[in-house]
Amino acid sequence: MIFVTHQLPVNTPGEPRLDRAAVWDGLVLKANNALPFVPSMTYCEVTTRQDDAVFDRDIEFRGQRFTERITLEAPHRVVFTRIAGPVLGTIANEIEGPDDDPRLRFSFALVVAGVHGGSPDEQEYADSMTGDYLKAVQATLTAMRRLAADSETTATETAGVNTTATETAGPKTAGPQATGGEADGQQTVPA
Repeated sequence: MIFVTHQLPVNTPGEPRLDRAAVWDGLVLKANNALPFVPSMTYCEVTTRQDDAVFDRDIEFRGQRFTERITLEAPHRVVFTRIAGPVLGTIANEIEGPDDDPRLRFSFALVVAGVHGGSPDEQEYADSMTGDYLKAVQATLTAMRRLAADSETTATETAGVNTTATETAGPKTAGPQATGGEADGQQTVPA
């Protein structure tokens, strides 16, 4: 089994500020259509909805097809359970930390079909997946910041103001101010 976890601060200096609600909204958007959030994903379609919080989707990731069951655990976690495809397991996106310093953690526990646990082949796969998931974490936060900046620009334009949101409201913000911080290290633990 491959286990990786990585956490990044949600807010960094010079970027639009996000509160927990904005991050949650971004995770829900990502669960429904991951293409703007995950660079290595080339296909994503919701196929079945059990209810508002549980649905299945088909994806293509790194050239391989998967079916995932998505569970929205509002307002803090989205769980992606791989139920079909060559790599099965669970991926979680979690909002952690205090309201004034939210962090986004991505974790996955995966089993690669036909690959022995603890083998060099499993480690090679883990290393390549870790790179893709770190890119996905950063791309997810970038997309969320872009959405926050776009919504502020739209709100300013709607109000009939001819200045930018930054000139009007100071630093961009989608909620309470928070300070950035360094990301914790990642752990890759093949079992």
